[in-house]
Amino acid sequence: MKKNTKTLFYLAIFLYLFIIIFPFIWVFLTSLKPEAEIWGAGALKPFGSKMTFEHYQSLYRGGILTGLKNSLIIATITTTYVTIIASFAAYAIARLKFRGKTLLMVLILSTSMFPQMIVVGPIYQKFVELGLTNSYYITLPYSMISLPISVFILINHFSQIPKEMEESARIDGASKLRTFFSVILPLALPGIFTAAIMTFIGVWNEFLLSLTLNPDAAWRTAPVAISFLRGQFTVYWGQVTAATVVVTIPTLLIVLLFQRQIISGITSGALKE
Repeated sequence: MKKNTKTLFYLAIFLYLFIIIFPFIWVFLTSLKPEAEIWGAGALKPFGSKMTFEHYQSLYRGGILTGLKNSLIIATITTTYVTIIASFAAYAIARLKFRGKTLLMVLILSTSMFPQMIVVGPIYQKFVELGLTNSYYITLPYSMISLPISVFILINHFSQIPKEMEESARIDGASKLRTFFSVILPLALPGIFTAAIMTFIGVWNEFLLSLTLNPDAAWRTAPVAISFLRGQFTVYWGQVTAATVVVTIPTLLIVLLFQRQIISGITSGALKE
């Protein structure tokens, strides 16, 4: 009976994973089909009459490489800035005593409750007034959106660190800043790493703000560049699927390479010592 239950359990997991991965597999197989076989009856077949990489080669002319470069720069700048600011803010809220701390935490978290559609208009208006459109200044609103969740994640991690370790460093003569960098920060690395990865992936996949604030071809991020792979009367689905695979690979590699750190960061902040 136990053996049958175990078999059903693994079958359920396999089925669940297959349902999740199937769309990506289908997109990848479609990107290898000739353009003529993507339409009509050929669209229902998983494999084409021949394997071709013409769609990947055409990405050089479709602006996807420029989009990848812009996405990488914007995501890296935003992640670095958000991680640094969130670390200091979360430490202050979790470890220091000051008036209005609860109100500050509520205000920080409340900013993440607004739908993105509501804030796009005012942000765009201000960017136009200041002449900041089509630039890497888009990292400013990205940071505003990413910062609350990063602070919330890191507050949990800083709260779990025993206060005795911090007090011991103080007794040894370390300043608050030295204690933060030498004692607290190394112990909170799993949470910091998790917050950084979530910020990077969120910015990498963002579409609406990028389309609104950086509409010029030279400043488009990868998701926006994919949406422009179309002609006047048709969509180049071969290029779209190839570009989708290329844009997905970096985030997929990040998750696969750092899955242990991500899981450690998520679970360590949720458990009390």
